[in-house]
Amino acid sequence: MNKKTRPAYLGVVLGVALIGLGVAYEKLWCDPRELLQETAEPQAPHRLIRDGVTVEFEARPLAGGELKEGGFANIRFKLSDQTSGQPLSGMAPGAWIDPAQSAPVGDRDQSCKARVALFLKSSIGARPLLDLNSYFLLMLNNDASLTVIDPTVSVGGVTSTMARIDLPGRPMDWAATSDDKQVFVSIPERGKVAVIDTETFTRVADLDAGDQPLRVALQPDQHRLWVGNNSRDPAKGGVTVIDVPGRTTLKSFNTGTGHHEIAFSADSRFAYVSNRDSGTLSVIDIPEMRLAKTIKVGPHPLSVSYSALSQAVYVVDGEEGSVRVFDARSHQLRHTVKAEQGLGPMRFSSDGRYGIVLNTLENQALVIDASTDKLIHHIPVAAEPYQLTFTKGYAYVRGLASPKVTMINLSSLGEGRSPIVQGFEAGPAAPRQAGDLPLAQGLSVSRDDNSVFVVNPVDNTTYFYAEGMNAPMSGYNNRGHQARAALVVDRSLREVAPGVYGSTVKLPAAGKFDVAFLLNQPQIIHCFSTDVAEAPNTGKRKGAHAEFIGLDQPMSQHSAINARVRIVGDDGKPRLGLNDLSLRYFLAPSSMPRNLQLQEVGEGVYQAALTLPEAGAWYLHVQSPSLGRKFAEENYTSLRVLPAAATNASQTDVRNVR
Repeated sequence: MNKKTRPAYLGVVLGVALIGLGVAYEKLWCDPRELLQETAEPQAPHRLIRDGVTVEFEARPLAGGELKEGGFANIRFKLSDQTSGQPLSGMAPGAWIDPAQSAPVGDRDQSCKARVALFLKSSIGARPLLDLNSYFLLMLNNDASLTVIDPTVSVGGVTSTMARIDLPGRPMDWAATSDDKQVFVSIPERGKVAVIDTETFTRVADLDAGDQPLRVALQPDQHRLWVGNNSRDPAKGGVTVIDVPGRTTLKSFNTGTGHHEIAFSADSRFAYVSNRDSGTLSVIDIPEMRLAKTIKVGPHPLSVSYSALSQAVYVVDGEEGSVRVFDARSHQLRHTVKAEQGLGPMRFSSDGRYGIVLNTLENQALVIDASTDKLIHHIPVAAEPYQLTFTKGYAYVRGLASPKVTMINLSSLGEGRSPIVQGFEAGPAAPRQAGDLPLAQGLSVSRDDNSVFVVNPVDNTTYFYAEGMNAPMSGYNNRGHQARAALVVDRSLREVAPGVYGSTVKLPAAGKFDVAFLLNQPQIIHCFSTDVAEAPNTGKRKGAHAEFIGLDQPMSQHSAINARVRIVGDDGKPRLGLNDLSLRYFLAPSSMPRNLQLQEVGEGVYQAALTLPEAGAWYLHVQSPSLGRKFAEENYTSLRVLPAAATNASQTDVRNVR
């Protein structure tokens, strides 16, 4: 992206984000002081009544007791009509958590509004400690584990690994519920499906899933999980059905041999299971839990997909080079699309209009129009295409033999039209070079549905690409593990009950915090307060650590400072003579990192002259190869740089995060 287009792009991104929060776009670029309004009448600490709306705030620890640093907490806002008490559904509140600021009682509300304005103006403001409008990346690893990455601090070369989840064996595939609260992971070597609770990022159950469970799929109503069993024993090949609410194994169906792909009718009435080696499609009546029909479909059915638009099931045969179309109700053959050998994965766009089939042998994506069941396009794509996903505007195709990701513009498709195709490089090497890969996709759509995360298993980096960019914006390294797939876990506020909006967060530090709340209609901005206790033994530091000196106030744009840090050993004494100490710093949320050598000035204190030219939130990491990677990951701070016009609008403490 060049300098001329970057501001326009950022404006569009921020505008879309604010619409999602219910914030008028014109409020984005106003001076924070313009948002200051008359202070409301004094309210109870966790209850606010303003403009006919009652807002009740609660922070409850998941483990019970008091809120403690390092623990998980449920954050809840209950919105109701002041007069009737009726819950207010369909709202879009936003919230942030940041260290509390001291302010006179009469100025507290105004200070809160100014800070919220700066949080919204993320390009020229500052980042809060916790953004309740954010998300996490769940990484499926090559070993028996998953890792959780916080992308908001996973920039500048140092990844924030929020949690590690151990599994009973190496994972193969996964599926998340629509609310992102549960993730089901198949473990073929153990015959299990692991259940991950994303509220706490812990493994809460291991369910029996038949012999060699590989593919997993949730039916549309989320009531049951279907698991494909690739057993070598013909008597055990088929699918296993798991009850999602009860976390129990319900039944197994012996549908046939070989690999199984699974699709569902939109109303969750039927499940369609392909049986590769048997050359059949099994139709299962879900309410009655019985095998309704077995259909001979060709010598080598590799994938099955459903279109809600045509109300039909599409079965792809790779050996024959055909796509058979079956009516979803009568299960009768409606049409056969003839193509070439080498066909494989098939998926439909979200509206069910265009089905894209990948041909690995021909390096093509074939487009079928579900409104006519005609093959309308042959599109060249990345070499050996094997994975496919959709956003609202594009189809993304990942090649096994190329680092390139191909993008197909959906609005350009149609019979007689010329598709618009572009692409980008996601890493330096083709995924094939990583060796064995799971079924889980290395392509994951972000929550805004106009960007993707792409895992490159060779350089162990997950790249973030936003539509409109020339190349990925940033990359996230999965330190200590080999990433194979990624899944976006949305942690933004959701309506969990009528009028109740909540999220689960991990509390990173102890102290008194402001919980900033925003509602656009009517416009309400208010800061609630909560206290987080220090966890036991947190005061006992292990190993060397950094103490930042003189960075306790926000600084003005273009100001020159001496960044000073004291290095203290585990014995409490200053560490002298460190010749490899450097300062790595970057502007959040994503920018190229810069490095400065730190020079010793005495008594374990090291410094470097530093000028931060752009306003925003900067992260400063202290690094030393001799002190190890963990030292760099744990010793950093954030520094807020304000534009001259906003210097007096917000007084925010700088905080060490460790």
